[in-house]
Amino acid sequence: MQTDVDPRNLIGRKAFDRNGSKIGTIDEVYLDDATGVPEWAAIRTGLFSRDAFIPLEPSELVDGTLRVPFERALIKDSPDFGVGRHLSPEQELQLYHHYGLDLTPPHASDDLMFGHIAGSEPDHP
Repeated sequence: MQTDVDPRNLIGRKAFDRNGSKIGTIDEVYLDDATGVPEWAAIRTGLFSRDAFIPLEPSELVDGTLRVPFERALIKDSPDFGVGRHLSPEQELQLYHHYGLDLTPPHASDDLMFGHIAGSEPDHP
């Protein structure tokens, strides 16, 4: 998803599944603790006033609506953690598994030197 989107501008927008079926309305947006990037959205489905959590990546904002690349049934069966609370790492892991998303971190560039104490980098000729 676009990372320059203000998460507050997502609240109240309609969300649709991969087939164009309406899922519901975005109720809350959850930011990544480390980066502050919007990571999850809680969608008010209307089903028993339950919110379903969906990943914002790989979802897309198209013509003012959120297009979620998953089936409506999978979304409605997402783990229910309630809204208004912080998602724990364990809850996020459950959501990643539910949607079958890859948890592999991006590969670090070979030219970055991690694990070295500042000032102790080896000399380069």
